[in-house]
Amino acid sequence: MKIAIIDYEIGNLANVYNAWRRLGQDPVITRDPQVIREAALVELPGVGAIRDAMANLQKFDLIPLLQEEVKAGKFFMGVCLGMHALFERDFEGGTYDCLGFLPGDVVPFETKLKVPHMGWNELEFRKANHWLRQGLPAHPYVYFVHSYHKSPADTPDVIATAEYDGPVPAICGIDNVLGMQFHPEKSGRVGAQLLQNVVDYVQKG
Repeated sequence: MKIAIIDYEIGNLANVYNAWRRLGQDPVITRDPQVIREAALVELPGVGAIRDAMANLQKFDLIPLLQEEVKAGKFFMGVCLGMHALFERDFEGGTYDCLGFLPGDVVPFETKLKVPHMGWNELEFRKANHWLRQGLPAHPYVYFVHSYHKSPADTPDVIATAEYDGPVPAICGIDNVLGMQFHPEKSGRVGAQLLQNVVDYVQKG
């Protein structure tokens, strides 16, 4: 399956690329509009600050293209900072308008626990029979590195949470848009299974 990994000069793309390759998929690191349009799935990865992420998406004229593809029903997946970009606004060092594909804001942690939230944490699915849950162990752990999170945590788009001084949205999605706060490409067998579940879901149409 052709997968377009958006290259907007934010974060290390090699791990993301290799994770899909290990599943036998055909990922391409690109910002070429034609390649993105031809892909069955588009992933927006990212590590760093939302200011830079949104500025680069605008610099490369990717925002209208991504809006067009999502509106047309293309499966679009954001990971870590890429997930933050899916929401309406982000309050990291200011107020930034994001893509608005999912409802809600991205806000800083308000906790006495260590920030960033870094390390392995268990996913708690809101629905036991959700398609992303297929093939996972009873207690699936994934790897997080983040200082900001989606808010609120109790809206219908929240598929799974992780506990960190309260529930933190870990997977969010509506229709053909999906966000993962953690790094599936760094989450071992659980991360690989989640990516495989995405492939299976997209291929079923």
